Amino acid sequence: MSVTVIPFSFPGLPGVRVAFTTAMSGPDRGNISYNVECDPAAVQANRESLQADLGFWSWHSLRQVHGTDMVFEPGAVGSGEPSSLLADGSATSQPGMALVIKTADCQPILLAHESGRFVAGLHVGWRGNVLEFPQKGVAAFCEHYRVKPDELMAVRGPSLGPSASQFTNFEAEFGAGFRDHFDPATQIVNLWQLTVAQLMTAGLRRERIFGLDLCTHSLRAFHSYRRDKAQSGRQASLIWME
Repeated sequence: MSVTVIPFSFPGLPGVRVAFTTAMSGPDRGNISYNVECDPAAVQANRESLQADLGFWSWHSLRQVHGTDMVFEPGAVGSGEPSSLLADGSATSQPGMALVIKTADCQPILLAHESGRFVAGLHVGWRGNVLEFPQKGVAAFCEHYRVKPDELMAVRGPSLGPSASQFTNFEAEFGAGFRDHFDPATQIVNLWQLTVAQLMTAGLRRERIFGLDLCTHSLRAFHSYRRDKAQSGRQASLIWME
């Protein structure tokens, strides 16, 4: 059974493809990560079905560590190989190479330049927000490819929504600089709102920032670490150029 995907298209960029997987089909509910408790054969089957169905020629994912490092122009990795590069963002100018972000509540942020020649994927958990990875990732992307932030488009995939993003240790984990996005009455940090603000601080135009407002914790159609802990798999967010 093929893994179910949600496609997304950036306005005016038909050559840039974006897809977000769900936990609605495929072996092990579509889990695509070797780094969780899983059947490796199921992970490989899910990855291979994605590549066959979506039509990209190579797969590249990261060993995500909740940091701010970027990898540029990564080499091709087979869908059957575990991630080895430690980083939380990658970017490419190579057509056919799918950049893959693995999540189970964290925000996948996919970036595309308006020329359709450069794309990137960022893994932004709440720690990434605290470390200002949206700003740092955009800055690194722009510096590497010599482009401007206002020439970029971004989309946030399914992730922990405002109704489920409670942080009882806000002062220790976030701090005063993030109070604009915190509701003391509910102890909710609106991570979706925060990421939009950070992307705008990075220089993106608001009308070029998109989001799929689908909460991974609330919707059983997605993997959620906060809900399922060690039993959670990972979904994939993919971006590539044809």
